[in-house]
Amino acid sequence: MSRRPRGPLDPVVCVLSKRGRLVVAEPLFNSGDRISLPGRAQGEARVGDIVLVGGGKRGARVVRRIGRPNVARDVLEALMLDQGLRRSFPRRVEEEASEVVTNGIRAPSLQDGGRRDLRELPTFTIDPIDARDFDDAISAEDLGGGRARVWVHIADVTAFVRADGVLELEAFRRGTSVYVPGAVEPMLPQALSNDACSLRPHVDRLAVTVEMELHGSDVRSVAFHRSVIRSDARLNYDQIDDVFAGRERAEDPWATPLAVARAVAATLHDARRARGSALEVESSEPSFEFDERGDAIAVHHDEQTEAHRLIEHLMILANEQVAEFLAERKVPTLYRVHERPDPRSVEALVAKLESLDVPTPPIPETMTPQQAADAVGEISRVVAAYVRNAGRGASIFPALVLRALKKAYYSPENLGHAGLASPRYCHFTSPIRRYPDIVVHRGLLAALGVDNARPHAAEMEEAGAAASAAERRALDVERSALDVCFAFLLERRLREDYDQEFAGEITGVIGAGAFVRFGEEGFEGFLPRRRIRGDRWRLNEAETALMGEHTGRAMRPGDPIQVQVDRVDAPRGRVDLYMVTDG
Repeated sequence: MSRRPRGPLDPVVCVLSKRGRLVVAEPLFNSGDRISLPGRAQGEARVGDIVLVGGGKRGARVVRRIGRPNVARDVLEALMLDQGLRRSFPRRVEEEASEVVTNGIRAPSLQDGGRRDLRELPTFTIDPIDARDFDDAISAEDLGGGRARVWVHIADVTAFVRADGVLELEAFRRGTSVYVPGAVEPMLPQALSNDACSLRPHVDRLAVTVEMELHGSDVRSVAFHRSVIRSDARLNYDQIDDVFAGRERAEDPWATPLAVARAVAATLHDARRARGSALEVESSEPSFEFDERGDAIAVHHDEQTEAHRLIEHLMILANEQVAEFLAERKVPTLYRVHERPDPRSVEALVAKLESLDVPTPPIPETMTPQQAADAVGEISRVVAAYVRNAGRGASIFPALVLRALKKAYYSPENLGHAGLASPRYCHFTSPIRRYPDIVVHRGLLAALGVDNARPHAAEMEEAGAAASAAERRALDVERSALDVCFAFLLERRLREDYDQEFAGEITGVIGAGAFVRFGEEGFEGFLPRRRIRGDRWRLNEAETALMGEHTGRAMRPGDPIQVQVDRVDAPRGRVDLYMVTDG
C-alpha cells in the first residue's frame, strides 16, 4: 500500500490505545511514533477507535472520530483521509455550486438560441447499476445502405463551472473523482455531479453533443453542438446484456436506437481489430457488497461484456473526433497520450512470455517504435486467446503485456494513443469526474464560437502534469482500497475454517517470495520464500522464476499452487500465506 509523503503538521490516521494511564494514538497505515494525547485531546473518541489526529500550537488532538478498525467501511474512510482526500468541499465551493444551479445558469440556458434542442430525440444512458453520475447518453438512427447517425451527448459541465470560479480551482486541485468500494471522493460537489450535470432520465439536461454520420466504420461527417437533451431511460450493463441475450425485451423508445448503436459498435470493434496495433486486453472489475454495519460480505467480478464494449467504442469514437477537430485548428488543449512502446521492452516481454510457456507471434529482429506497437497489439491477441483456451494466467499474462507499455498521460502535445491505435485522442466524455475533459470542453466550445473561456496554451503543460499526477494518486488509493476489502472478506471467510486450503495461481515472483491469487473470490497474498516447502529457493537471473537449489524446480507466474492463510492484516490489506503442497 503506497503512502504519500507527509509534513510535520499533516493530520495522521491513528488508532487510540491505552499505555498505562496515558491514551496514545498509533498510526494505522504509516510507520511512525506513537502520539501522546494530553488532557481532553481525545474528545469523544474511545480507546480502539480510528481517529484523525492533527497537530497545533497546543499539541496533538483528535480532530475527527472515523470508526472502528474491524469495520471495512470505516477503514476505507480512514484510508481516503490518510491519502489526503478531504471527504468534503470547502464552504465557498459548495456555495458557488448552489448558486450556479439555482440562480440563472440552468434555466436561461434552456432558452439559449445557440443551444440545439434535442429533447425529442430518443436518448438513453447505460452505466453500472450503482452509478450516480451519468456523464454520457446515446442516440442513434438507421439511415439505410449501411449508414447510421449517432449522437454522443456529454454533460455540459462548463455551463456550471466558471473558468474563473472556485469550482474550477477545486476541480483542478482534485483532478479526478476517486472511487473506492461503496464510496466516492467526487471532483465536483454532489449538487452538480449527482444532479444538475448528471444526465438523469426524464428531466431536461444541458449537454455537448457529437453528431456523427457513419458509413460502416467510416465517419463521413461530424458536427458539434451545445444542446438540451432529455434521456428516456437510465439503463444498466446487466440489463442491456440481458436484452442482447434475449432474456429481456427492449422497450420503446430506446429499443430501435439501441439496436442501431449495437450494430455501429460491432462495426467499430471489427475495424479497430483490423488496424492491428490496437490492444486486446480482457479484464474484470471487482465490486463488493456491504452489510448495514459496513462489513464486506461478498465480491462479484464484473466482466467486460458486449454492453460495456458498446459504450466504450462509441466514447472512443467521440473522443477521436473531438481530438481531430482541436488538432486541425491548433486549439490549446490536453491530449490523452500513450506513446509507442520501446522495442527493447517488447523484446523483453516476448522473452518473458516464452519462459512461461506462453505462445507469442514472431517479431522482427530489429523494430521501429511503430513495429513495436504493432507487435504488442498482436501479442495481446495471442495472449488473450491462450488465456481463454488454456485457462491459465488470466490474472498475470495480460498484465505482463500492459507492463511492457509506456504509461498514458495528459499532454498539450498530440503524440497519439498507441494502445488504441489512434493518431489523435483526448478525454472528452467524462467531464463530471475528470478535469482534462473540462479543459477539452472549453477548447471545443471556444473553437465553435459558443464560449469565450478558451484555454491558454501557457497553462496546458502544468494542467497536464497535475492531471496525470492526480490520476496516479487516485489509482493508488483505489488499488489499496481493493486490497483492504479483499482482506476483510477473507477474514470473514476464515471464521468458518481458518485452516482451509485454497487453490491458487502464482502471479509474480521476487527475491523474497511469490505473490499468489487464490480462492474463487480472487484473494491475493504473499508467500514468503521461507514458507515454500521442498527446497531452498532463489530468484533466477531473468527474475521470472524462483528456482530450487537442489531440485532445479521452478515456481513461475501462471503455475498452480495450494496455499493456506498464515496471517491477515485487514486494515492494511496484507495477507501472508504458506504453501501446503504443490498444485
